[in-house]
Amino acid sequence: MKTFKFQTNVKCGGCIATVTPFLNQEKGIAKWEVDLSSPQRIMTVETEELDSDDIVAVMQKAGYVANLL
Repeated sequence: MKTFKFQTNVKCGGCIATVTPFLNQEKGIAKWEVDLSSPQRIMTVETEELDSDDIVAVMQKAGYVANLL
């Protein structure tokens, strides 16, 4: 299992609600979460199959930014 950390522009619960369908529908993402209490809004993603570029692309489809840390 690979774990990636990204800085995102996901800022609130509404943003979480927007990205949830995109991330949950992506096969290969085992688990994800965004730390809204962190000023950098760090998103952690666990995956067996995907690489960081795949996750960035999913976030772009949802209208958000994810920069690999």
